[in-house]
Amino acid sequence: MFWSLVSLLVLGLVVRGIFFLVKWFVSWLGRGKRIERAAQDRALPQDVRDAAKELDFYYRLKGYRKLIGKPLRLTRAQLAVLAQREKVVRNDRVEHMRITWYQVVIVFIVGAVGGLFLEEGWMFLTEGLTQGRYGLVWGPFSPLYGVGAVLLTLVSRELMRRHAKWWQIFLVSMAVGGLLEQITGWGMETFMGAVSWDYSTVPGHITKWVSWPFLFFWGVIGLLWSSVITPWLLDLIGEPTTRRQVVFVFILAAYLALDVFMTLACFTRRAQRDQGIPPRNQFEEWVDANFSNQFMSHRFENMVIEGRGK
Repeated sequence: MFWSLVSLLVLGLVVRGIFFLVKWFVSWLGRGKRIERAAQDRALPQDVRDAAKELDFYYRLKGYRKLIGKPLRLTRAQLAVLAQREKVVRNDRVEHMRITWYQVVIVFIVGAVGGLFLEEGWMFLTEGLTQGRYGLVWGPFSPLYGVGAVLLTLVSRELMRRHAKWWQIFLVSMAVGGLLEQITGWGMETFMGAVSWDYSTVPGHITKWVSWPFLFFWGVIGLLWSSVITPWLLDLIGEPTTRRQVVFVFILAAYLALDVFMTLACFTRRAQRDQGIPPRNQFEEWVDANFSNQFMSHRFENMVIEGRGK
């Protein structure tokens, strides 16, 4: 019992330390040399101006009350009004944000990591499996979810700007998810000799990689992503304000590009080894030595790879 409490205490300290380091690092990135940008001159809608004024008054009053040692206490109704005002301002800011590779890379990473852990958690809860669902040779990434997050973010932002109805968002999200699964599943089997999922036995399947139940799931996710996640996530990411932020995200992008390249190279050599094709250069010899069939089978546990037993 004593050591269990000590372990929990140590774990709590480690988590708190990691949180502190991440917070400090993000703050450090924001203190770099500023990026000069041309100002965006546009007239704010009246409701956005009114909401911004109310929020400004609230934050000033909150800061003053904190300064004099009398915290500001609000009712649930007042908190709900403030949340609505924040939503109005946030949505307007996101609708007019300049989306570049900077936001795309971060959204991809969030989707690739978050999707991986969600899928592994779902597999554990529904089937009791603790199977790794990795999609790349390095890091906790599932690129299918990363690409899906980017597509849903860009599409939902555009639909939000057009004030699309909920059923339009639902249908578009279904189409985006279905096309992504079809193209990815077909491409993996055709060019990499790997099958990560197969809906052939699922009631309502359309193709090997697309089924009506999962299309419905994509539609629901699209509604949630459009109304909640996209505004919050893009507002949290914002636009880069310092060179440190740009350089750091560029390094992440370069790492991901290398990771994708190495994954394709490893699957290519896996297929060639199964066909008895020897390495043709030092790079392929290095791949064979460090990414053997055993490594590939262990790393990509959920995939059926041609020639896995060879």
